[in-house]
Amino acid sequence: MSDLITADLVLLDENLGETRFDVIAKLAQAVVNAGRATDFEQLYAAAEARESKTDTGIPGGIAIPHCRSAAVTEPTLAMARPNPAVSFGAKDGPADLIFFIAAPDGADQAHLKLLSTLARSLMKKSFTASLREASSAEEIVELVNGALGVGEKKAEAKPAEAAPAAAPATSAQETPAASAPVKKIVAVTACPTGIAHTYMAADALKYAAEELGYDLKVETQGSSGNEKLTQADIDAADAVIFAVSVNVRERNRFAGKPFVESPVKRGIDEPKEMIAEALAEAENPNGARVAAAASSAEDSAGATEGAWGSRIYKAVMTGISYMIPFVAAGGILVALGFVFEAITMPNLGDVNTKAILESATLFNLGDVHWTLYLGAVLQTIGGFGLSLMVPALAAYIAYGLAQRPGIAPGFIAGSVALAVNAGFLGGIVGGILAGLIAYALGTLKLPRWLGSMMPVVVTPLVTSLVAGLLMYLLLGAPLAWVMTTLQDWLTSMSGGSALVLGLILGAMMASDLGGPINKAAYLFATAGLSSGATVNQEIMAAVIISGMVPPLAMALATTLRPKLFNENERENGKAAWLLGASFISEGAIPFASADPARVIPSTIVGGAIAGAISMGAHVASPAPHGGIWIIGLAQNPLMFLVAVVAGTVVSALVYVVLKSLGARSKASA
Repeated sequence: MSDLITADLVLLDENLGETRFDVIAKLAQAVVNAGRATDFEQLYAAAEARESKTDTGIPGGIAIPHCRSAAVTEPTLAMARPNPAVSFGAKDGPADLIFFIAAPDGADQAHLKLLSTLARSLMKKSFTASLREASSAEEIVELVNGALGVGEKKAEAKPAEAAPAAAPATSAQETPAASAPVKKIVAVTACPTGIAHTYMAADALKYAAEELGYDLKVETQGSSGNEKLTQADIDAADAVIFAVSVNVRERNRFAGKPFVESPVKRGIDEPKEMIAEALAEAENPNGARVAAAASSAEDSAGATEGAWGSRIYKAVMTGISYMIPFVAAGGILVALGFVFEAITMPNLGDVNTKAILESATLFNLGDVHWTLYLGAVLQTIGGFGLSLMVPALAAYIAYGLAQRPGIAPGFIAGSVALAVNAGFLGGIVGGILAGLIAYALGTLKLPRWLGSMMPVVVTPLVTSLVAGLLMYLLLGAPLAWVMTTLQDWLTSMSGGSALVLGLILGAMMASDLGGPINKAAYLFATAGLSSGATVNQEIMAAVIISGMVPPLAMALATTLRPKLFNENERENGKAAWLLGASFISEGAIPFASADPARVIPSTIVGGAIAGAISMGAHVASPAPHGGIWIIGLAQNPLMFLVAVVAGTVVSALVYVVLKSLGARSKASA
């Protein structure tokens, strides 16, 4: 096993720039120059993405930026002691000791364990003092290797800082009374990467509990092996601390326990405060308790986490993600129905699906050709799926806010929105409304006999009544007016302004990747399709084509310049080929979430171009979904392909250029 750090990976007392990303760029370049990574742009992109998610600065003037990347050939540490110090987001000021951890995607456990050991060593004041006093890169390497136990350990501590043999003495205010039983606390720490912050938070909580005189045990859900709590430890605990930036695995083990939850970094910055808050929850009869219903990683992300704005946003995204299968399955079934009908009757506008199903059965087709009958059946089945899109959207938005008690009221509120023609906008509003009401009812402190009835009877009934009445009597009409106004405005632009309409629809479809704007454009297209008019079919085609562009563009970008992307992004890019071809715009969401400033403008440009080409060439689609798979039904299929390819190529090239410029500017800083 090669050394994790060498002298050429140490930057001492240099001006490394004004921002954390300047420093990260310098350290990433050092890793590449040392021959321990193959590509700077790819490594920097991974490090930048990780740093953008959570600050890596911790108290004491320390920062530990880190990432995984396929560009890294072996686990590596690069260290900087910049002059002047640079802020990495710590509350106590800028960092003058910065360790950059670069791990390969498939780093072995032995290396990850060493990296975690270093992170824990940085919690010791004696070690950091020695790093600040070191006069050469070689001395830094010696100190780090000593902390890792892979070299001769240099004396770190001054006599006054020698490690105590027992817990330090504390004041009477901090230490529980000798006669009182020792408080027992359990904690879980976890961060997205699972290399540094997971273990640093664990140690910070342990040290703080030791200083305060409490018994604290920690489960680390990281990459270098987990320290798992026993169920006996959990059962005996007075309180639970979740210092996590990801979902807690097997959260249901802690059901009923008083708890406090914060991002993993707070466990490093404010361990004493988290301990105090957890014990305060335990003393409070109405304090927070871990929900007993959670049984999966998805359910464990409780509805009580985060600020309301963030919670509502996550709930809307949850609703959209659950709605996608209804769109995909229903739309493709409808498209298949069109295919079978087209075999028999070229003029699809003359097909009366309802009349066909009323006059024929599988065993008595009469004068109806079997392909026409099968097409009508498929269209009907697909129509059921499409009709559930808005109710499903509302139901799972409510689920995201209130968990299972919100599902039924959400379905009902969404169905009301559909009935009053409020469309997707009504589904979103109805889902949020149902979720908030169900959540509020779930917070009530009720007698046990009544509490047992709440999630099954009372909450669904009351929430459905209130949300349904509000949607039907008050909100439905205004929301329907908004949707109608939008549709009328867009329809008025057809004809002579077809090119402009294509630009607008394309930009809308590519703007929020399955969000409200995208769905508003889609609803506008599908709402007019039933008329059978050619202009409505042209609008449908423009919407489908431009909606295909974002995921296809991301897939093409990861293919053209794979080194700009980390391993997860490249895997998402592979999946995006099929998603884009199937007209599932959400295939680009992982990219937009990680890099919205560059992805969204790129997709809007490509989507607008694709929509304009489609409308200008009078491409038409009688099917509301299906992507490339329904091209055989399209009018002018050649221009269908031209529009898709043009939009995809433009969008991909714009994104690659923007991403490359960003990486190069950091490298040259």
